This record gives sequence, structure tokens and C-alpha cells, in this order.
Amino acid sequence: MLFISMLNYIWAAMIIIGVIYGAFTGNIEAVSQAALDSAGEAVSLCITMIGVMSLWVGLMEIARKSGLIASMTKGISPFISFIFPNIPHTHPAREYISTNLIANILGLGWACTPAGLKAMEELANLEAERGNPEYLMDKKSEKDISVMQKKERSASKEMCDFLILNISSLQLIPVNMIVYRQQYGSVNPTAVIAPAIVATFFSTLVAVIFCKLKK
Repeated sequence: MLFISMLNYIWAAMIIIGVIYGAFTGNIEAVSQAALDSAGEAVSLCITMIGVMSLWVGLMEIARKSGLIASMTKGISPFISFIFPNIPHTHPAREYISTNLIANILGLGWACTPAGLKAMEELANLEAERGNPEYLMDKKSEKDISVMQKKERSASKEMCDFLILNISSLQLIPVNMIVYRQQYGSVNPTAVIAPAIVATFFSTLVAVIFCKLKK
């Protein structure tokens, strides 16, 4: 939440600075026109991405019902155990983490968000099961619950490791980037695939090493 709040401040500051600069340099009309053009372009891009992501989310659902996701989950189970040795094998967090990583590997950045949120929720439940007072709520009264919800929580080691892997995840098919390049007139939108695989492979390798070495 702090990270999101910080980004909101940064974007708000950039917009304000741009408007003030445009007013002082006599370009306020250009700023207004750019804002309108960008708004229309954003809507067009969103419509395009909705179609693409609907297709891939549908394919993910087919893969899930056909058992492909379950097979891939079993395939990366040793990796999950290596990165998260303290998560019990039967805990739901493992399944959500696996689904999130698989979606990331397939380049479905937006499609993996629900699984990522559920993974974080289950990791919080795991902390509560361990007796971590920061994640235990006294349900004697609504007032107690309200106070507990407002209390600052520190992320567990598993939460931090999962977030690092999520951000650095290996991508075999960078779907979003391909669509963006096609939308903006790239001659060869898929040319980014090989560089993306190399870059995300090394970013994931560094993330794994960091997760295992950090205390």
C-alpha cells in the first residue's frame, strides 16, 4: 500500500509540473490536446488488451480444466519447495504461487494477478497459523477487528520471496509487450521474444540467488 501511495504522489506531481510548465511557456493548449489524445489512445489500447487477455485467460482456463496447469504445478513443485521450504506441502499457498509463476512464465502478466493476490492472502493465513501476532485478529468485537485491520504489518519472508520472484519472473512469451509493439506500429512485434527470454532468465536467476542468500 505504501508503494502504491508513493506512485500516486509521483504521478500527481508529474501531472502538476507538466501543467504548470505548459502554462508558463504558453503551451497550455498543447498540454490540453495531448491529454485528450492520450485519453483516447489509452481507451483504444485497453480495448485491444481486453481482447488479448480474454483470449489468454480463456486458454488458461482450458489448460486448468484439462489438467495441464496441475501437471505444470507438479513439475515446478521441487522448485517451490526449494524457494519456500517452510511452506507445508499441503498448504493452499503453494498452488496459488505455482499458478502465478506459470502464468508469468507464459507472459500473462495481468492474468496472473488474481492468483498472486490469493497467494499473498494464503501466506498471511500461514503466518496466522504460525501464531504471528501481527496476523491474528481478536474477533471478540467489531472494534477489535477494526483496530487490528489498521495495524501495520510487516511482510513475512515467504511474502518477500514471492514478490521478488513475481517481479523478476522468467517469461517465454511476453504477450503484453508484443501487443504493445503491434499497437504502436512495430514492423516485427515478436522480435522482442528472444531478448525477453534472456533478460528474464538472468533476472530470475539473480532473484533466486538473492532469496536463498538473504537472511
